[in-house]
Amino acid sequence: MFTLTTFLAYTLFVALYAWYRLRKEKLGSQDGYFLGGRSLTGIVIAGSMLLTNISTEHLIGMNGSSYKNGFIVIGWEVTSALALILAAVYFIPKYLKMGLTTIPQYLENRFDGMLRSYVAFFLMISFVITLLPIVLYTGAINLESIFNISEVLELPKDDALLITVVVVGLIGSLYAILGGLKAVAVSDTINGYGLLIGGLAVPLIALFSIGEGNISEGLTKVFSNAPKKFNVIGAKDSVLPFEVLFTGLIVNQIYFWCMNQTIIQRALGAKNLKEAQKGLLLTGLLKIFIPLVIILPGVIGFYYFGESLYQNQDMVYPEIIKKVLPASFVGIFAAIVMGAVLSTFNSVLNSAATIFSLDLYKRHFDSKVSDKRLVFVGKLTSSVLAIFAIAVAPFVAKAPDGLYQLLQQLNGIFFIPIASIMLVGFFTKNISAFAAKVALFVGLIFYLLASFVFDTGIHFVHIWGIEFILNLVVMYLISYYYPNKKEFKINDLKVVTMEDWKYTKPFSIFLCAVTLIIYITMGSINGLE
Repeated sequence: MFTLTTFLAYTLFVALYAWYRLRKEKLGSQDGYFLGGRSLTGIVIAGSMLLTNISTEHLIGMNGSSYKNGFIVIGWEVTSALALILAAVYFIPKYLKMGLTTIPQYLENRFDGMLRSYVAFFLMISFVITLLPIVLYTGAINLESIFNISEVLELPKDDALLITVVVVGLIGSLYAILGGLKAVAVSDTINGYGLLIGGLAVPLIALFSIGEGNISEGLTKVFSNAPKKFNVIGAKDSVLPFEVLFTGLIVNQIYFWCMNQTIIQRALGAKNLKEAQKGLLLTGLLKIFIPLVIILPGVIGFYYFGESLYQNQDMVYPEIIKKVLPASFVGIFAAIVMGAVLSTFNSVLNSAATIFSLDLYKRHFDSKVSDKRLVFVGKLTSSVLAIFAIAVAPFVAKAPDGLYQLLQQLNGIFFIPIASIMLVGFFTKNISAFAAKVALFVGLIFYLLASFVFDTGIHFVHIWGIEFILNLVVMYLISYYYPNKKEFKINDLKVVTMEDWKYTKPFSIFLCAVTLIIYITMGSINGLE
């Protein structure tokens, strides 16, 4: 009963605080609803970015993967800092100059309106069939485990998970539908920093217990139990080979942190360039330290459970929570987990609504639509997508390599082709709109065939790299015969103040140094796995 009370109290606090912050906001305008009135600060941007990214697919999926594979999966996290440097230094200044609300808007400016529509449509599909369902299902797993919902309701576990999915989906959609980006960002900030504190408490309490009152002794015991689990250099046959950091992974990271609507929309809502850069680089710092929350507990889980959960690796984190957290903390942590689920879910819904409203509805159905009508369309879109996501969620349950790995594999369907188009758009002048469209579809077809139809034996991240190169070759060949005739120039629309944050360069150098140190120090631990 106490667990439930603390859970409800924390959840209610976040909701009331978000309402208090938004009570005077003008949510009926386009910028007000979709970009938080372009008023977001660096702290809010970082908190929202982190929690949009880190949800239960990380708490459950990443810890499940590290339990089985060790620290080699850290590559997904620490390399994010390098991509966020690129976002802060190169991409966000250009986005803010152009006054963008969505990434597809850039594609129309650089190429043409049809490519903008294609990419917007594919992004909508990716949200519905990949991210949203997995976020919902992993959240349901955690909450069902903490509260034993199946036992309380006297239902089979699968039925209880389904009910939890529906409830979480409905609550999450309310944030996005009623409050827009500002409501999402404010609640994200509280839950994001709550996740850091609560998430850190799990491994620290576990290590304190293992070390009988001494955290460092606990860490020594966990390390001695399986030193290879602490190595960050993945072998060629591992779940994340080291070589992929230099092929498809870097392309994926650049896309995710520099071009992904769900992420970059927070920076697009910044009050000025300084706050956007501050938010992006602070997110980079948080991503370097987040493995303590989403990787270390999984390795600790191996100390507790050995190989007993290898066939059900996504259950290791819920089991650790039940094992190490005092009853008085469980409710608050469950609320934080709930917040993480809601954050990513409502963030994606908001981004999907933004893309549909501005890139599809306004362009194809009503070019003179009023702000009030556009906001209504956004809310309706969020509602429909939420229903679809809830319906799809139960079908992601049986991923052979874990839910996080499944999410990443599915992301490649859309992310890499879009990334290739975006990058050539920024760094070349001769690539034509026709070439970009052909490359988009060639990349999609190639990845689907190479990953899901034919057994190539190639790691899917390497396939990302091959797909990227293929897209570039296609675009250059076609543009040779059908050259670009459209001149593209970035004009400063004076939407926000464009003064650089004075610590951008030193902070960027610091993040690069820390990333390098991690790989040098942990890469030498006990050889390759």
